[in-house]
Amino acid sequence: MNGLKVVGIVLGAAVILAIGLLIGHFGIPRDPKWVKELAQDLDEKFINQFMNEVDNKRIEDNLRILSNKPHYATSAGDEELVQLMLSRWKDPEFGLDDARDERYHVFLSFPDAANPNTVKVLTQNGSNPFTAELTEEKLTDDQKDPDILQPFLAFAPNGSVQGKLVFANEGKVSDFEYLAKLIDLNGTIAIVRYGGTGRVNKAINAAKFGVIGVIIYTDPKDINDGKSNASDTYPNSWYLPPSGVERGSFKENFGDQLTPYYPAKEFTYRIPESEIKGISHIPAQPIGFADARQLICELNGAQAPDNWQGSLGCTYNIGPGFKQNRFDNSDFVQVNVYNKRIIKPSSNVMGIIRGAVEPDRYVLYGNHRDSWVHGAIDPSSGTAVMLEITRVLGTKLKQGKWRPRRSIIFGSWGAEEFGLIGSTEFAEEYYSKLRDRTVAYINVDISVFANATLRVQGTPPAQSVVFTASKQVKTPSNSLTVYDNWKNHSNRTSPQYGVIPQIGSLGVGSDFAPFIHYLGITCMDIAYTYDRRVTSARIYPAYHTAFDTFNYTAKYIDPGFFSHQTVARTAGNVLLRLSDSLILPLGVKDYVETLEGYYSRAESFQTNLSKYNISLEPLKTEINRYKRAAEDLEEKIKNLKKSDKSPYNIRRINDQLMLLERAFINHLAFPDKLYFSHVLWASRSSSVATFPGLADAYQTAVESNLKQHWDLVHHHLTIAIQAVSNAASTLEDVTKI
Repeated sequence: MNGLKVVGIVLGAAVILAIGLLIGHFGIPRDPKWVKELAQDLDEKFINQFMNEVDNKRIEDNLRILSNKPHYATSAGDEELVQLMLSRWKDPEFGLDDARDERYHVFLSFPDAANPNTVKVLTQNGSNPFTAELTEEKLTDDQKDPDILQPFLAFAPNGSVQGKLVFANEGKVSDFEYLAKLIDLNGTIAIVRYGGTGRVNKAINAAKFGVIGVIIYTDPKDINDGKSNASDTYPNSWYLPPSGVERGSFKENFGDQLTPYYPAKEFTYRIPESEIKGISHIPAQPIGFADARQLICELNGAQAPDNWQGSLGCTYNIGPGFKQNRFDNSDFVQVNVYNKRIIKPSSNVMGIIRGAVEPDRYVLYGNHRDSWVHGAIDPSSGTAVMLEITRVLGTKLKQGKWRPRRSIIFGSWGAEEFGLIGSTEFAEEYYSKLRDRTVAYINVDISVFANATLRVQGTPPAQSVVFTASKQVKTPSNSLTVYDNWKNHSNRTSPQYGVIPQIGSLGVGSDFAPFIHYLGITCMDIAYTYDRRVTSARIYPAYHTAFDTFNYTAKYIDPGFFSHQTVARTAGNVLLRLSDSLILPLGVKDYVETLEGYYSRAESFQTNLSKYNISLEPLKTEINRYKRAAEDLEEKIKNLKKSDKSPYNIRRINDQLMLLERAFINHLAFPDKLYFSHVLWASRSSSVATFPGLADAYQTAVESNLKQHWDLVHHHLTIAIQAVSNAASTLEDVTKI
């Protein structure tokens, strides 16, 4: 009996244990709830809901307010917009988690209202038969605003110079070389048109040939499809009126010029103005093409080449001096510049949404706030879109219906028009934090140039997420997706994907510059633009003039604001994918085409390189290694099992994706180029589209044939090899070392 009791007790205990084990196995989750929450992926329904709630009428209302008055950097109008951004982002119903104003004391330049810049014709007896207009024509009430700055070039040096006038086309080095073979340029004033090279480069190039002053204008051939009659221009069409003058920054480098590599705080050391690099040392002033016509059409001398001819209604001669007609051949042109340089406080407005899972990983989205005049398109079209994106997301945030996986930082940058100052100072101040934690930067500056198609510039890893987003948005003008419409307008043939939309490369044209070139953060710039088959305009015609107004935008650029809505949906879709996806949607394999293309073009160097015992083979080896690493990582991501989605594994993979762009950064690679550190995307003067340091060094070596220059070629080849090796190593398994 006692034995049976013992057996019964043992069997009972075994049954209880078995039941306990079964309950433990099937009844208790294998992973705690918090692990599942950490592994949650993007909610596609939320993306569709976001896109449906983007309101074109609200964007229109935003733009009407933003462009109501001139708001150049540090002006009263700019300060009003600082307060507007803060009030929107702190709103209790649709605001963000936090918003603040960060001020920098930056070096700026303005015209002197009491002593305006002038361009004149002077006779030998001192009379003045011609003076260029000081302001643009008052075609609507917008041009009557008393706060409009006189057209000028920021940082153009002061001076009063006079000499015989010459026409120098676009002011490229090749243009001045052509003229120098025909005429003596010493002591002359050159009139040049926009295009071909940067604003300040026109004057820097001119000075090398003895020119003492520069006048810049916009030729209707380049901006108006040849139309120059007032009746064919705004307010009767989108074309630039004859009095329109393009303002702009007159310097090569971006950021505050007195505090390179350091944020421009009150306490920051400032270099002497005499040490500033990349600025002109001869006076320069912009004018409208109505005034340019009166000068160019009176020029004496040989006829300019056919490809220099424009649309001013006359034959362009090169000078020097005038024909005996309206002016006398002995008459001089005088350029007088009285700009004032000053240090003033300028604000960035920062808005923050804290991430729920990875608050220490940042997705940045930004646009500058300042304009040259009313700035409806540049930059307020982008700000109007950003405010609508933050309204929709902020509403969801305040209602407790959404919080992103990663933190989102919105930036309303100050003083961009003076050379990307606000964004650069931000990148300098938070260098370490941004370098270590930033996933990507989305820039939407001019959101709508025109209403035909999407236009995107970016680094290769951004391609995938932009394509995915653009396939989900419909165009406002037809039944196509934004992706298909874009592909119809601008495409290329990819070895991997076939025919795809063309994504352009990033230069220094907007606030993405410090993030890609200095920090090595994956960047993209998103906009809607015009059909190149319909117009040859260099940019939208009212660019940087007093005619870039709400009326101009609503009437000619985007009636109904449906293209603005399309950009908001596309950029917002990209933003949500980057902030909410479990695995970052960055395509590392897409860099393979860039690297292989660079190598293919560099192969033309090999014959000359062999003479100095320099080989491209190590570069090819590292590119192949990168290709294998990228393919392996993308395959691993594609086949990632549920059991592999632990917080550590996800973080490890995402860090590889995030840090890839950083692998191409070498702060010692280009010591003569301020901020440029990206081995693939630094500026280059060579026409060969390969590794920029290698291309420029090779061009110099071929021209000089000096050993030290061939040594420099070897040096830049080593830099390229090491950068690709770093990138491959970043993508390989973390334990492989």
